[in-house]
Amino acid sequence: MTILIFLILILLFFVSIHFSNSSIKHFGQKRDVSLYRMKYIIKTTNIAISILFLILLINVSGLQYSQVSIFLSSVFAVIGVALFAQWSILSNITASLIIFFGFPYRVGDQIRIIDGGEDISGKIEEISLFHVLIKRDEELITYPNSLILQKGVIKNPKPRIEPEKSDSSENNTEKS
Repeated sequence: MTILIFLILILLFFVSIHFSNSSIKHFGQKRDVSLYRMKYIIKTTNIAISILFLILLINVSGLQYSQVSIFLSSVFAVIGVALFAQWSILSNITASLIIFFGFPYRVGDQIRIIDGGEDISGKIEEISLFHVLIKRDEELITYPNSLILQKGVIKNPKPRIEPEKSDSSENNTEKS
């Protein structure tokens, strides 16, 4: 019986991978996302699905909790230290997933990021796993994914037109 459940889980694993990959490709093509970007998202979801099914397979295999818990606690301790040291990298990867599914801007759009007094504006060249590349004139700006989700972003910013000073106020002062 355990072998049958084991085989069913392996079959479900491959079906899940295929379904998620085709869904991401369909979603990406619908939103005109670059193939390069879709590959990042597919790799990330495949890793998550693999970890989920690995946990299920360990559970079904009949290993005792104490055997698995000692091993996993050691592994998670090492991973925890590594992730804590690289927290910003992890947040950028998570932000990359959010940007893929919910970011209203695409490669080629002109944007301006509202970041205090800084002028961060230009054309989106690429959205990668860790950052967004923005081209402004001859400069290439690298902006972290986690920050672009926290800041206001304006699409197709129009040049600001300063209000002209009225000549009538100057004429009134000259007449008196």
